[in-house]
Amino acid sequence: MNSIVTSSDAKRNFGRILETTMKGPVEITKSGRRVAVILSAEDYDNLSRLEDAYWGERALAAEKGGFVGPEEAMRTLTRMRHEEA
Repeated sequence: MNSIVTSSDAKRNFGRILETTMKGPVEITKSGRRVAVILSAEDYDNLSRLEDAYWGERALAAEKGGFVGPEEAMRTLTRMRHEEA
């Protein structure tokens, strides 16, 4: 379960908040609404890897489905730019 703290508490206890992120994300609220989430560096890195893998799979699926790859897209954009000049 995530820890939830107010922005005022987060300011006063930032060191403790950082330590708490080692156990899980910490949600910061302001005026009763959630405004931020602080993650450990390890959790952030894991999420970044997952996101990279997701978008990599989407790109491969798009290429297999008939969408152009990055090289062809760059050639097309370059050609279009030269045609406009």
